[in-house]
Amino acid sequence: MSAAPATVLVVEDETALRQVLQRALTRQGYRVLAAGSAETAYELLGSERADAVLLDVHLPVMSGLALYLAILHRSPTLAGRIAIMTGDAESDGVRTWLELNPCTVLQKPFDLRAILDWVQSVAAAPGERRENG
Repeated sequence: MSAAPATVLVVEDETALRQVLQRALTRQGYRVLAAGSAETAYELLGSERADAVLLDVHLPVMSGLALYLAILHRSPTLAGRIAIMTGDAESDGVRTWLELNPCTVLQKPFDLRAILDWVQSVAAAPGERRENG
């Protein structure tokens, strides 16, 4: 019996970009959950397990940075398995947040290979895989 594929949650409000990431990750053999908002992503994580999360900073209603903290509060085992995607990592607000909450930053526009390499390194990392609930 082979192991289940690693699950990646992609949280991106730009539909075209979300679909590109979804297709690329699926082609690499990952199970992909996709959400266009922080609220949908948080709801998904209430019923689904993710091994890695790709998280856009600028989302409608709740920012990706606020979602990052909410995810870690609910699922501490995802620490080190969440990467934020942003085109403005150098803006004051994002830079200050990153100083307080160090995590992987994938700069937009990004190299798809860099995203796939990060997901592979995180999904392959030893760690406890737990069901939520």
